[in-house]
Amino acid sequence: MAAITINITEQQLQFLQELAQTLGVSTEELLSASLEDLLNSPKNEFNQAARYVLRKNTELYHRLG
Repeated sequence: MAAITINITEQQLQFLQELAQTLGVSTEELLSASLEDLLNSPKNEFNQAARYVLRKNTELYHRLG
């Protein structure tokens, strides 16, 4: 597993720590889960859009094929 370092303000750090405490997780767990959601979100959105288009145009694809 790789590690990265980022610079944030003291206010941002305090906000993250308070949010993590409210959620009952560590600050690191909160950031890790948030980053994972961010990295997976565009892929999931694209896949959903692609499935919608394919379903919507199934009949057209059959006629063209």
